Amino acid sequence: MVSVWGIPTPRSNRSPEHASHVARGCQKGPQAMDIPNIAIIMSTTRTGRFCDRPANWISDLADARDDMRTELIDLRDYPMPFFDEPASNAWVPSRDEVALRWQRKVAEFDGYIFVTAEYNRSPPAVLKNALDYAYPEWNRKPMACLGYGSVGAARSIEQLRLIAVELQMAPTRTGVHIQGGEFFEALQNGKDLNAIPYIADNAVTMLDELVWWTMALRSARI
Repeated sequence: MVSVWGIPTPRSNRSPEHASHVARGCQKGPQAMDIPNIAIIMSTTRTGRFCDRPANWISDLADARDDMRTELIDLRDYPMPFFDEPASNAWVPSRDEVALRWQRKVAEFDGYIFVTAEYNRSPPAVLKNALDYAYPEWNRKPMACLGYGSVGAARSIEQLRLIAVELQMAPTRTGVHIQGGEFFEALQNGKDLNAIPYIADNAVTMLDELVWWTMALRSARI
């Protein structure tokens, strides 16, 4: 079969190595019963970013639970060029070595938490680029969002949810938004995130939803 662009379909064009890392985590066996493996992806790479603080905060909350394990993923460690491949890796295996390493890392996880800023009402370009560099690795997995900024990255997160649907992901309803005066107090004066009254409860609900979707979708993928 051929796509509308004249590119061979994913099934016929994937190499065995490409298919094997996508299938990781979906294989039958004892590991299928392990607790979910969740990536916490830091969405900005610029100098002086705020992202580290909320990423570590949500990581600590998640690691205090017994129903998931997490890994912090820093996009600084994956310096991919702006998307410059013949097509999505849904159709053609990527050529860039960093992109291939990124895809292998994404494939390791059962679900994702994106810790995101908002730039001009949208997600940071480096995060959008990272999302575009993978496709089957994201499929049929859940995602949740923690945003920060003057409006808690609400518009950025809404765009991320739309992108996630196109990547065949399941966004959680609940997100965490560090916003308004509390955000500026944290950014400028070092306010402890644990002192912000509303975000901890939202985080618990978001993580509960993420675990539910992770278990449901992982079971369905097996």
